Amino acid sequence: MKLHFSRKMLCIPYAVFLVFFVIIPMLVILFYAFTDKELHLSFSNFIRFFSDPTKLSTIVYSLVIALITTVACLLIAYPVAYILARSKIKKKYVIVLLFVTPMWINFVLRVNAIRELFNLLSAQRGMEWLAGSNYFKTVFGMVYDFLPFMVLPLYTTLLKIDQSLYEASADLGAGAFTTFTRVTIPLSMPGIMSGVTMVFLPSMTNYVVSDMLGNAKVTIVGKFIYEYFGTDWHMGSMVALVLLVVVFLSTWLSGGFKAEDTVRGANL
Repeated sequence: MKLHFSRKMLCIPYAVFLVFFVIIPMLVILFYAFTDKELHLSFSNFIRFFSDPTKLSTIVYSLVIALITTVACLLIAYPVAYILARSKIKKKYVIVLLFVTPMWINFVLRVNAIRELFNLLSAQRGMEWLAGSNYFKTVFGMVYDFLPFMVLPLYTTLLKIDQSLYEASADLGAGAFTTFTRVTIPLSMPGIMSGVTMVFLPSMTNYVVSDMLGNAKVTIVGKFIYEYFGTDWHMGSMVALVLLVVVFLSTWLSGGFKAEDTVRGANL
């Protein structure tokens, strides 16, 4: 006996998931963000947050740390992904697996390992500066944790580029640099933007790394959300809503760049 499912029936599980895990939580956040402790409609949470220079500076610090982390991951991951994608190694997936393997280890254990490494290095002569470099250690830890999220989309995108495009570029007289800038980079923009999105957004909220490696002296916006939800759900919801707007804008911009650059690369 064959069972026939319509498209509408197949959408039911996804609709249920969206309602319970996306829509309802979003409505709860909106409710608390725009109400006070007496549950009256109020914009006081936004006024309190954006009128406090300390909180605004925290957002700026979070953006700067996330930007530095993203750029560092991109500078490291792109050459690695490019070399692997263009190489003739038969079992290149083994090398890719080496970058993915750390993701299988518990996140807290990995951060603890990095912290112990810095403690050992800071005890060595000439490396004492590591003991007080909280921002450097925070960025280093985030780069270490999020690097696989940059390598994988870049490698997948570069691997899909038609090799005949490189041959055509060489036949037209283009050198290696011209081919790289006019063919490789435009066609790899979907992977770049996917990697940037997967690294930049979590870097703004991953307060575990900043607490453990930055000795709780590096405060990012994710720490604000965590602390506020322990004492004041209204302020915590407001900060979460602001972060959600940043996520939405970043996703929207990255989606636009991907579509534009893919079309431009295809027309080269």
